[in-house]
Amino acid sequence: MRKTKTFEGKRHVYDTAKAEAVGNRCFGEFGDPAGYEETLYKTKGGLYFIDGVGGPDSPYPQEDIRPLTKAEGESF
Repeated sequence: MRKTKTFEGKRHVYDTAKAEAVGNRCFGEFGDPAGYEETLYKTKGGLYFIDGVGGPDSPYPQEDIRPLTKAEGESF
Protein backbone atom coordinates (compact mmCIF):
# COMPACT_ATOMS: atom_id res chain seq x y z
CA MET A 1 0.00 0.00 0.00
CA ARG A 2 1.27 3.44 -0.86
CA LYS A 3 -0.07 6.77 0.43
CA THR A 4 1.09 10.36 0.58
CA LYS A 5 0.34 11.99 3.92
CA THR A 6 1.21 15.27 5.59
CA PHE A 7 2.88 14.74 8.97
CA GLU A 8 4.44 17.43 11.15
CA GLY A 9 3.98 19.97 8.35
CA LYS A 10 5.74 17.96 5.63
CA ARG A 11 4.44 15.69 2.88
CA HIS A 12 5.84 12.16 2.91
CA VAL A 13 5.23 9.09 0.77
CA TYR A 14 4.70 5.94 2.82
CA ASP A 15 5.04 2.69 0.87
CA THR A 16 4.78 -0.73 2.53
CA ALA A 17 6.53 -2.40 -0.42
CA LYS A 18 9.71 -0.33 0.01
CA ALA A 19 9.81 -0.03 3.82
CA GLU A 20 11.03 -2.60 6.35
CA ALA A 21 8.44 -4.25 8.62
CA VAL A 22 9.82 -4.05 12.16
CA GLY A 23 6.86 -4.97 14.37
CA ASN A 24 3.34 -6.39 14.46
CA ARG A 25 0.54 -6.52 17.02
CA CYS A 26 -3.06 -7.72 17.05
CA PHE A 27 -6.03 -6.66 19.15
CA GLY A 28 -9.12 -8.86 19.43
CA GLU A 29 -9.92 -12.30 18.04
CA PHE A 30 -10.69 -13.46 14.51
CA GLY A 31 -14.20 -12.33 13.56
CA ASP A 32 -14.29 -9.59 16.22
CA PRO A 33 -15.76 -6.45 14.56
CA ALA A 34 -13.66 -4.24 16.86
CA GLY A 35 -10.43 -6.24 16.35
CA TYR A 36 -7.53 -4.98 14.28
CA GLU A 37 -3.93 -5.65 13.30
CA GLU A 38 -1.12 -3.11 13.12
CA THR A 39 2.20 -3.55 11.33
CA LEU A 40 5.00 -1.08 12.08
CA TYR A 41 7.24 -0.08 9.18
CA LYS A 42 10.46 1.94 9.02
CA THR A 43 11.59 3.70 5.83
CA LYS A 44 15.18 4.06 4.67
CA GLY A 45 14.94 7.72 5.69
CA GLY A 46 14.15 6.76 9.28
CA LEU A 47 10.41 7.51 9.23
CA TYR A 48 8.01 5.22 11.08
CA PHE A 49 4.42 4.42 10.12
CA ILE A 50 1.69 1.90 10.91
CA ASP A 51 -0.30 -0.01 8.33
CA GLY A 52 -3.57 -0.89 10.07
CA VAL A 53 -6.42 -3.16 9.00
CA GLY A 54 -9.41 -4.30 11.01
CA GLY A 55 -13.11 -4.91 11.43
CA PRO A 56 -15.92 -2.42 10.83
CA ASP A 57 -15.95 -1.21 14.46
CA SER A 58 -12.15 -0.89 14.78
CA PRO A 59 -9.94 2.20 14.37
CA TYR A 60 -9.14 0.83 10.88
CA PRO A 61 -12.46 -0.06 9.16
CA GLN A 62 -10.52 0.28 5.90
CA GLU A 63 -6.81 -0.37 5.51
CA ASP A 64 -4.97 2.85 6.36
CA ILE A 65 -1.49 4.21 7.05
CA ARG A 66 -0.79 6.31 10.15
CA PRO A 67 2.56 8.15 10.50
CA LEU A 68 4.38 8.06 13.85
CA THR A 69 7.09 10.12 15.47
CA LYS A 70 10.49 8.52 15.99
CA ALA A 71 9.82 8.12 19.74
CA GLU A 72 6.44 6.46 19.12
CA GLY A 73 7.99 4.13 16.53
CA GLU A 74 10.80 3.05 18.82
CA SER A 75 8.40 2.38 21.72
CA PHE A 76 6.00 0.29 19.58
